Amino acid sequence: MEPKALDARVVVKRPGFHLDVGLHVDAGETVALLGPNGAGKSTTLDALAGLEPLFHGHITLDGRVLDSPRSGIFVPPRDRQLGVVFQDYLLFSHLSITDNVAFPLVARGVPRRSARRSVADLLDEFDLSPLANRYPHELSGGQAQRVALARALASAPKMLLLDEPFAALDIESRAETRAKLASQVKAFDGPRVFITHDPTDAFMLADRILIIERGRLVQAGTADDVRQRPATAFVAAFAGTNVFRGRCATGAVNIDGHRHTLQVADQSLDGDVIVRISPSAVALHRTEPGGSPRNTWATTIEGVENLGDTVRVSLAGPLPLVVDVTAAAVAALGLGPLTPVWATVKATEIEVLTA
Repeated sequence: MEPKALDARVVVKRPGFHLDVGLHVDAGETVALLGPNGAGKSTTLDALAGLEPLFHGHITLDGRVLDSPRSGIFVPPRDRQLGVVFQDYLLFSHLSITDNVAFPLVARGVPRRSARRSVADLLDEFDLSPLANRYPHELSGGQAQRVALARALASAPKMLLLDEPFAALDIESRAETRAKLASQVKAFDGPRVFITHDPTDAFMLADRILIIERGRLVQAGTADDVRQRPATAFVAAFAGTNVFRGRCATGAVNIDGHRHTLQVADQSLDGDVIVRISPSAVALHRTEPGGSPRNTWATTIEGVENLGDTVRVSLAGPLPLVVDVTAAAVAALGLGPLTPVWATVKATEIEVLTA
């Protein structure tokens, strides 16, 4: 096994729930765990951290067995050499920022003064030195997150675990903080595993994405794999492929839950259907387009997110869609939150499947 690699088969049984997920994460690789609520993502992370003992399977990190029911091995959380960033950060309110970051060293018996000196470079690296003497209640959400990550790395862990790292941030600070976190996490040379519900987080931070549904791994691959070949309806919706249910008759689909009808190319379908629209199939205009596009409607923009090569635009009703456009198009059209636009999509670009 490669140095610092994670190899695991996580099997956990509870009344009414059975998790069985295998994963391998190389040194220096970031893997995102995704799935609907109750799928088993948090249980997987808890098992890796030692907070949930395995029923069966194994967890091996850097060649060391951390959990193996068959062999009778269970290493407690404090001895696993892990760095963990919790969803709510769990900073100690009575400690300064310096003492929060130094806490893992102090907990291992390092004298407080020595521990504080040891983390000075880490504070500089995370732009926390000006905040060194402040307390958690004096920080913004982004600053608190940086403290939590610095604390997780202070003890030189062999693996980094992050539970919903952006959940506690407001929308305005999330994009900036995500960019900073990406560079900081990638500087860590061990395996990195994180949970998220946000596709942008996964697509921007993860080298690979693992999709868990009902306690099973249903898809694994790069962001492009997941985007282009979604294995389930959840994956398609998560990846940004717009998925709706509706009822089709004579080439028109009435979309469930939305007062909107889409014209589709296949005139023969009749009955319940699933409609899929690629984010790249939708065109945006600032004024009503000429000609006679078969699907044209007025809407407004709810959000704009830079994904690197593309920009993802979220539309409000009557049909909430995500649309991928170029940065040049965003600038040329002056797109931003609450901007009124016209959306068009060709009937031939709409995929319709019998439900």
